[in-house]
Amino acid sequence: MEQVLDKERVIDCDGFRPNVGIVVCNADDQVLWGRRINGRDSWQFPQGGMNRDETPEAAMYRELEEEVGLRPESVEVLGRTQGWLHYRLPKRFIRHSERPVCIGQKQIWFLLRLTADDSAIVLDAHDDPEFDHWRWVSYWYPVTAVVDFKQAVYRQALTQLTGRLAPKPRNARRRRRGR
Repeated sequence: MEQVLDKERVIDCDGFRPNVGIVVCNADDQVLWGRRINGRDSWQFPQGGMNRDETPEAAMYRELEEEVGLRPESVEVLGRTQGWLHYRLPKRFIRHSERPVCIGQKQIWFLLRLTADDSAIVLDAHDDPEFDHWRWVSYWYPVTAVVDFKQAVYRQALTQLTGRLAPKPRNARRRRRGR
C-alpha cells in the first residue's frame, strides 16, 4: 500500500485516509452513539485516522481512549471487519487546497464489548474532546441515523460484525408450527 504522507495525515495513493471505526456494545447489544461537538446535532460512532506505521488495532485503542476515555482493560474485542471499507466525502467537503487531497476514508471496523461500568466512558478525557454527549442505541439504529454519506459503510460494517455478538436465546413463547 503506497501512501503519501504529510505532517499529520496519511493518505493512500487513491486519495483515501486509513481510519478505524469503533462499535462499542453493552451487555444488551446496544451500541455507544456519540454526538460530535460543533456538529449541529451530528451523531456517529467513535472513529479516527491511523498514524504512520500504526496498526489498525493500535489506532483503535488510541482512538478509543482519546474519544470516549475507555482503556483496553475496559473492553473485550469481539471482532473486526475483513479488509478496508470505503466511503467518499461529498464534493463540498473535499479540501482541494490541501496536498495530498483526501477524497474519503478507508476503514477497518472493530466490535468491542464494554466490560466496565458505563462510568468508565469519559468524553472529556483529553483537551480536545470529539463528543459532548453519548447514549446507548439499538444495534441497527446508526445505519439510518448517521450522516447520509456514511450510511453504506455503517451498513457494511454492522453487517460484517453482527455475527460476532452472542446469539440471543429463542423466545420461550414461540412454538414450532406443525406440532
